[in-house]
Amino acid sequence: MIEKDVIVIGGGQAGLSMGYYLQKNGSHFVILDANGRTGDSWRNRYDSLFLFTPRMYNSLPGLAFAGRRNGLPAKDEAADYLERYARHFSLPILFNTTITLLKKTQKGFYLRSEQGEEFTAKEVVIAAGPFQKPFIPSFSNGLNPDLYQVHSSHYRNPAELNAGPVMVVGAGNSGAQIAVELAKQHEVTISVGHRMDFKPLYFLGKSIFWYFNKMGLLDADLNTKRASWLKKKPEQIYGLELKNLLNAKTVKMKPRAVSAAGDTIRFEDSTSARAANVIWATGFRSDYSWVHIPGALHTNGIPQHERGVSPIAGLYFLGLPWQSRRGSALMGWVGQDAEYLMRKMTT
Repeated sequence: MIEKDVIVIGGGQAGLSMGYYLQKNGSHFVILDANGRTGDSWRNRYDSLFLFTPRMYNSLPGLAFAGRRNGLPAKDEAADYLERYARHFSLPILFNTTITLLKKTQKGFYLRSEQGEEFTAKEVVIAAGPFQKPFIPSFSNGLNPDLYQVHSSHYRNPAELNAGPVMVVGAGNSGAQIAVELAKQHEVTISVGHRMDFKPLYFLGKSIFWYFNKMGLLDADLNTKRASWLKKKPEQIYGLELKNLLNAKTVKMKPRAVSAAGDTIRFEDSTSARAANVIWATGFRSDYSWVHIPGALHTNGIPQHERGVSPIAGLYFLGLPWQSRRGSALMGWVGQDAEYLMRKMTT
C-alpha cells in the first residue's frame, strides 16, 4: 500500500503542472502515469503532427519551452519538453500505472491500479485529460476485414495504408491534417458533419494565437458572454491547406457518414463512396467508469465540478476543456488552473 497526501492521476501536461505547484507547496504526493515515459501521449501520435500554438504559448509553469518563439513545435518536441520538465523539477512519477478504481473512504481515497497496486490519499487530482477513449461508430463493423481502417489516434504515417482511395471520416484538426498529408499519395475524400471554420496559422507574420491572446479569447472566463459566444462557434480548423485542396477539388468532401458495408460508406445525403482505407477522425469519449464515488460525476458520466473543484471534498479535476477558460486544455494555459486548485487545496 502506497500512502500519499495527494495523488495526481495523469502524467501529461495537466498532471505535471499540478506536480509543480504541489512540490512548491511541499506536499507529499505522486503522479501516476499510464504511459511508460513522460510525453508518450504526444510521442505516440501520428508522425507529422505539430502543435498549432507556437512555442511562446506552450510553456508549463516555471520552465520555458525552448526554440524559436513564433515557430510551431512538432509533437516529439512537445513530448521531449514534457520529459525535460519532469526531470528538471524531479517530479515523483510512477509509470505504467493505470487506475481502475477510485473510491472515497472515511480518511480520504482508495485507489487500485490495473497492475494490482493499491494507494491511499487525502486528496486526489484527476488530470487524465479530455482524450481518453477513441470513438469509432459501430457501423464500421460492416466494412471488409481487408480494408485498412484506424482511428486517428493510432494512425502513424502513409506507409501503413493500402493502395487505393482513402476516406477520412471527421473534419476536426486531426482529420484535416491527415487528409492533407494523404492527398499527396492517395485519392482522398473527407466526410464532414459540421461547418468547417478555417483559420490561418499566421497572419502578417504573427501566429493566429498571438491575436487570440491579445483579444483575450483564450483567457475568456467560462461565465462571461464572450465565452458563451465562443462555445457556440464551430471547431476551428487551423491552417488553410485543406481548404485550398477542397477548393481545387484535389480532396473531395462528403456530408456525415451514416453507414458502411463492404468497401462502401454511405452518407446522410444518400450518396456513397468506395474506399480501400478509412481513417476515423471521430474524436474521443470520456471514460470515468473507474470513479466509484457517488456525486463525482453527472448522470452522463462527465465530471461534476466548478473550475475543477468537485463537490466531493478532496477531489479535483484538471485539464478539462473550458474548465475555467477557453485555453484550459491547452499546454500554455493549464498551469493557471493548476495554481487555482493548489490554492483551493491549501485553504
